[in-house]
Amino acid sequence: MTLPPLVLGLESSCDDTAAALVRGRDVLSSVVMGQNALHSDFGGVVPEIAARAHAERLDTAVKQALSEADVRLTQVDAIAVTSGPGLIGGVLSGVMVAKGLSIGLRKPLIGVNHLAGHALTPRLTDDLAYPYLMLLVSGGHCQFLIARGPQDFTRLGGTIDDAPGEAFDKTARLLGLAQPGGPSVEAEARKGDEKRFRFPRPLLDRAGCDMSFSGLKTALLRQRDALVADQGGLTEQDRADLCAGFQAAVRDVLSEKTRRALALYLEEAPESPAIAIAGGVAANQSIRAALQTLCDDQAVRFTAPPLRLCTDNAAMIAYAGSELFAAGVTHDMSLSARPRWPLDQKAAPLLGSGKKGAKA
Repeated sequence: MTLPPLVLGLESSCDDTAAALVRGRDVLSSVVMGQNALHSDFGGVVPEIAARAHAERLDTAVKQALSEADVRLTQVDAIAVTSGPGLIGGVLSGVMVAKGLSIGLRKPLIGVNHLAGHALTPRLTDDLAYPYLMLLVSGGHCQFLIARGPQDFTRLGGTIDDAPGEAFDKTARLLGLAQPGGPSVEAEARKGDEKRFRFPRPLLDRAGCDMSFSGLKTALLRQRDALVADQGGLTEQDRADLCAGFQAAVRDVLSEKTRRALALYLEEAPESPAIAIAGGVAANQSIRAALQTLCDDQAVRFTAPPLRLCTDNAAMIAYAGSELFAAGVTHDMSLSARPRWPLDQKAAPLLGSGKKGAKA
């Protein structure tokens, strides 16, 4: 029996330096080196610091992944690397390392769209059959996609401004919570009353699957300032209630927009209907529970990757690379780092366009 190819994946699109080895759907190793300590004093990711850290850590991550998988570098069959979208310095660091490995080992090079890595994760973890509905929800992206193949995605809608993860991060900064904001806000929300503050549910009065989270963040800022002006500061319960109300608003928007996207997807009468959620915000248990309930009501399979594969990692890049490799896709040394790279090339830009191309 012929074994699937052994693929080395590299990921460096934002602030996680990652390397992984995947054979088929078996994750042999997955190393993620976070940078939270490097950016904590700045309230967010500093691109220059992130890029420098990637350049310093990628070789170490690869060595650790090889050691954990107990394989030699020469046994690798192909190298897959995130070549966009993301912070250009970090993406470039990963692409250059991958090119060097490809040349040195004389192994195929495969450039992977970071978003495709997230979108294909349910196939890695749950062997989900095409086509399936994908809610990709992270710090930089939020969109509904019908996944039909490793390079075939149809976007049904997405955020027209802030992504939910970005809104969680900004909310954490407004309330003096630690970064990354998603886990911090979720932890506070567990102690709060989500009904005390009723925040807006943007775009629910507009047809379609597009979303907006910028106004929600502004509403929280105004409520915080009103409390400070009225009582001279925030109590711990105020902070918890604000987080709970904010999280509930995000959850309700995502749940309703998912219901609409699901209806469009089901019009195609898929043989095995399924919806999956991936990306960093997919780790939020309140959002997961709401989507699980929605799918149970519709008798549609719901899948969500393990939490370790929701955030940025190289296992998803290695797996996406293996699907592309199986389809005959490889790249040469002209592979470029791309700050922008929409999955659905035919869809109109959600966030505008420019010299670097459509943002999403």
